[in-house]
Amino acid sequence: MRPLSFSRNNRGFSLTEALKSDSQQKMVLQISVQQLAERLAAGEPTCLVDVRQEWEHQTAALPNSRLLPLDQLAERAAEVRPDKKSLLVVYCHHGIRSRSAAALLEHLGFRNVVSLAGGIDAWSLHVDPQVPRY
Repeated sequence: MRPLSFSRNNRGFSLTEALKSDSQQKMVLQISVQQLAERLAAGEPTCLVDVRQEWEHQTAALPNSRLLPLDQLAERAAEVRPDKKSLLVVYCHHGIRSRSAAALLEHLGFRNVVSLAGGIDAWSLHVDPQVPRY
């Protein structure tokens, strides 16, 4: 597995810098898989961003989610365009990478950002067992 490296994006931030500064200010908020399922079922505005690798996204993904791997997020953050009323939900396999991604997005000025607690694995276990586990 290759190590992640993050370069500066056009706004001058790196993931490492964002995590250092934001970790001293506040914790990233999380949403449970049950809360997300209820939100989606109710049709509440939600923007889903998958920060895993492409092969992971092809293996299992939440419907209508956008793939932006964590190692590309700093450079591609402008592709994240949630509606003003949307909750921006970032997810990964187990909820670790998504917390880093949510911190970066908050650092870049995004609002209403949460990480999916337990990631897609928890979704498969507690919401939709048809989603493959890996």
